[in-house]
Amino acid sequence: MSPSPTLPSAFMQLYNVAKQAASRAYVPYSRFPVGAALKLKDGSLISGCNVENASYGLCNCAERTAIFSAIAQGKQATEFDSLLIYMPGETLYSPCGACRQVIVEFFAPDAEIIATCDSESSQSWRVDELLPGAFSMP
Repeated sequence: MSPSPTLPSAFMQLYNVAKQAASRAYVPYSRFPVGAALKLKDGSLISGCNVENASYGLCNCAERTAIFSAIAQGKQATEFDSLLIYMPGETLYSPCGACRQVIVEFFAPDAEIIATCDSESSQSWRVDELLPGAFSMP
């Protein structure tokens, strides 16, 4: 099942980009493809997927792939608007701790982070709700 087509078109666009990104994930170990769609303030989207490695510490989540791709393309954190994360199945998961710290680094405290899956469920957080007391440089 996919989210209802009656949802706002902006959400559906993010959902479709993130789901397509998940189809490109490299997940030979977990078999759990995740996709992300980072929306910039100008409306453009940058996708990311999770990429695993036999040395688990070297894996990269979809959220970080999208953020790092945006930076590599010359985008500035001030251009970041929101992030949608898609995961297969019927269960929603929040971003991992490493992703939360990276999200805090690059998004405004009031930016929206959305998790969605194959059910009609979704959950959203403000960045400042995801990681209270986040580490930051002075």
